[in-house]
Amino acid sequence: MISRMSSPPKKRVVLLGATGSIGENTLRVIDAHADKLELVGIAARSNWRKLAGLADKYRVPHVGVFDDPAYREAKASAVFPAGTRLYGGMAGLVELARLPGADIVLVAVVGTTGLEPALAALAAGKDLALASKEILVLAGKFVMAAAKEHGVRLLPVDSEHNAVFQCLEGYPGGAGGVRRVVLTASGGAFRDWPVERLAHATPADALKHPNWSMGPKITVDSATLANKGLELMEAQWLFGLRPEQCQAILHPQSIVHCLVEFTDGAMLAQLCPPSMTFPIQHALLHPLRAPGPDRPLDLTRLLSLEFRPVDEARFPLLRLAREAMTAGGSAPAVYNAANELAVAAFLAGQIPFLAISRAVEQTLHSIVNFEPADLPAVLTLDAEARRIAAVQIATLQSNS
Repeated sequence: MISRMSSPPKKRVVLLGATGSIGENTLRVIDAHADKLELVGIAARSNWRKLAGLADKYRVPHVGVFDDPAYREAKASAVFPAGTRLYGGMAGLVELARLPGADIVLVAVVGTTGLEPALAALAAGKDLALASKEILVLAGKFVMAAAKEHGVRLLPVDSEHNAVFQCLEGYPGGAGGVRRVVLTASGGAFRDWPVERLAHATPADALKHPNWSMGPKITVDSATLANKGLELMEAQWLFGLRPEQCQAILHPQSIVHCLVEFTDGAMLAQLCPPSMTFPIQHALLHPLRAPGPDRPLDLTRLLSLEFRPVDEARFPLLRLAREAMTAGGSAPAVYNAANELAVAAFLAGQIPFLAISRAVEQTLHSIVNFEPADLPAVLTLDAEARRIAAVQIATLQSNS
């Protein structure tokens, strides 16, 4: 009698940040691999109507809305499928991250909101797919320690870090044989603008990214290169590197996502089209490789790959990020908090584009650097940095 081999069980996914750009691309990956991936939990800040549609389409039994007023609206509505369990607030996010039936939690919520759920997922023994770089910038020491303590995998979803992960995968020396890691940056919407024009850049201008379709905050961060600064900080934690080993270079085509140079001078690069489905799929299916929802590179077409050094006079937030990395301690968390508030103020039309870097620099100079001893100290620092940044932003607003 011939026995048939049974198919492996589906990997069960919790997606925190289901209605943003990372969430939408994750759903495309799940659609392409419905035989391998199953969505068991979703969450968003406030877009509960879209969550209800997703819960119905994917038959998701667990749904979180972590904005309290939106959660109350969602709870009072009758749009969710029968049997859907609703979770509210930060406590709901944490409960979703610990969902007993889940295998992997993808954290794609904006900013540092995902820190507590990420730690909860690790403590519950879930693999963590991380798209929120701010989590490691704020508390990298504690997140990496939790992953090690609980013996679970931390899989990077940012295209650059996922690229480094792929270049190092299977290399027995790990990061020990690495001379440097070079992350590529598109340069964002203002890459080719005359410097004098930047003073008049509007939020609408900043959101016109030439290569990527992303959320507003990360798109502005791409225009200032704060995004690359945060990614360098994240790379330091993910791959156990020293600050001087983490570098950035402009690459307008966004095809090469990283370069890893080894101590013998050999260099590996990872290439794929500028679509987030590639790193998301790699993280969710790892270690399996399979055809994805987007077309791969067509090498029969002429590809021009251009690289330029970063002009830090044009992109001061990259310089400030490198200085914060070198200082260590609380400086990266202060940088992240100040940048988050300054970008929000710029998007709201409260400060000009060039004031973003001034707000971050002034906030960094206002807080004495120290090494946080525990997670509560990190969270206290984050709150204080945001308070000081708000004062700096109000001053810049009144002077603009």
